[in-house]
Amino acid sequence: MNKYRSHTCGELTIKDKNKTISLSGWINKKRDHGNLLFLDLRDNYGITQCLIENSHPQFKELEKLSLETVIKVDGKVSERSKDTVNKELNTGEIEISVISYKILGHTKELPLPVFSDQEYAEEIRLKYRFLDLRRKKIHQNIILRSKVISFIRSEMEKLGFLEFQTPILTSSSPEGARDFLVPSRLNPGKFYALPQAPQQFKQLVMMSGFDRYFQIAPCFRDEDARADRSPGEFYQLDIEMSFVEQENVFEVVETLMKKIFKKFSNKKIIYESFPKITYSEAMLKYGTDKPDLRNPLIINEFTEIFKREDVSFEIFKKLVKSGSIVRGIIVKNTKDKPRSFFDGIDKWAKEQGASGLAYFTIEKDSLLKGKGPVGKFFSSESIEKIMEISKANVGDSVFLACGKKNEIEKILSQARDKIGDELKLINHNTYAFCWIIDYPMFEKDENTKKINFSHNPFSMPQGELKNLDISNPLEIKAYQYDIVCNGVELSSGAIRNHIPELMYKLFSIAGYSKEEVDKKFSGMINALSYGAPPHGGIAPGIDRIIMLLAGEKNIREITMFPMNQNAQDLMMNAPSEVSEDQLKELNLSVKKKK
Repeated sequence: MNKYRSHTCGELTIKDKNKTISLSGWINKKRDHGNLLFLDLRDNYGITQCLIENSHPQFKELEKLSLETVIKVDGKVSERSKDTVNKELNTGEIEISVISYKILGHTKELPLPVFSDQEYAEEIRLKYRFLDLRRKKIHQNIILRSKVISFIRSEMEKLGFLEFQTPILTSSSPEGARDFLVPSRLNPGKFYALPQAPQQFKQLVMMSGFDRYFQIAPCFRDEDARADRSPGEFYQLDIEMSFVEQENVFEVVETLMKKIFKKFSNKKIIYESFPKITYSEAMLKYGTDKPDLRNPLIINEFTEIFKREDVSFEIFKKLVKSGSIVRGIIVKNTKDKPRSFFDGIDKWAKEQGASGLAYFTIEKDSLLKGKGPVGKFFSSESIEKIMEISKANVGDSVFLACGKKNEIEKILSQARDKIGDELKLINHNTYAFCWIIDYPMFEKDENTKKINFSHNPFSMPQGELKNLDISNPLEIKAYQYDIVCNGVELSSGAIRNHIPELMYKLFSIAGYSKEEVDKKFSGMINALSYGAPPHGGIAPGIDRIIMLLAGEKNIREITMFPMNQNAQDLMMNAPSEVSEDQLKELNLSVKKKK
């Protein structure tokens, strides 16, 4: 028998009544009733209520102990009276009458409460993360993370995938975010890089003749913190498959996602077959390539309306003549909404840096007309045309924005979310997955006018390769895809370019010479030259999957030991200075910042 416990604190039930048992854990909470002291003992598995009478020789000692002291309790299992049963606990029908106890670990004064999940300052939470992790909600989130990862491994094996580990010390990549660099002691003046993703290695696994690979892969990017990404490292489910097309990758990922989200959540998955939306359609209808399909609001193109003679909204008409576009959102059945609702949305848009949102509500007496600040500028015929384009009805409202395409996409995407929340149009008890497909292979930098890869430089372009027209690179689409859930991008993926000659051609469009490609991607190009299979993959973010399942908005809440916004580990004091001897070994010196 274990000398510390016969049972865990989440295990005992009414079936164990009258048993003499041993428990060990932390004092979670105490309630002193004078003649009786109740204390909740907590371990990883749950909470058990213990009680000791004031006639007990150890009563006064136990009464003085601080919360979070670690103790062992020997006692007898008793049935609780019916009016004191706690249905929220697995052990809620029983309690332990203390026979004796022993202190296993003392505690200092606590810098934050453990028995409560109340909000607390980030600096304190991260400095004392080991205490923060004892709190119920975050403790359960970390357990959920472990269970999800174990389930993923099991399901991937069932789908015929093998797990391989790829190198952590590798070469610096010229694409993507900043690398974390590691100096080489044995090769003075040279540096390894921590992998931003195992992209090249997983493709090399396919070229090595393995058919289906996966890895719960750590990835390292020296970039600023975001709510959905730690500054420094994150984990992804890295997947690669040989002899596949785009649809084969979709089939595997859809199967896996549905199993994960059905097992670990009670929320409904809206679409059993995930919708496929082209990039251009997503940007038009939702203003983003990360649409939340739980929101029924759609963006419509109205630019042509403002070229009509019977529309006198001169501000928009002048902007359209100079190259601006007009798009808008139809909001259903708003005739009873107060003026404050509409003005509030307009004010909010201005706070986001836009010029505001023009609006009117469609009404009808003998003719169609617009009610609201700009309604008078539209004839009955023009409103009828708006209704035809957008499938709007009498009683619906129109919110309009005018400007450059990227500006309009941004503000209307945000407005779609804002209005959807305000009108409670979003069912938060559902998951809405979709695929965004047909991404452009290249994009033009508005500042430098340089052509760059828009997504992944190793992707396969669409169409007949022998007839590929590189004279219009911005027209080339790629077999690139994102999977999105509830407005969160879970992953990007692609069918890979496995043809060296084609890779040289595509990299040349982005300004790379053949020599540069050979130098920067030597391992990849060399391997492709020895018979590479068609292959493709994807890498869903583990952290973002857990965030969705746990209903958290910040990655800190599902990560065991996260850094703060400045990429600092407050608990371990990292990053830290190193000694002169360590720097000498690495042939380095530190230049002090002025």
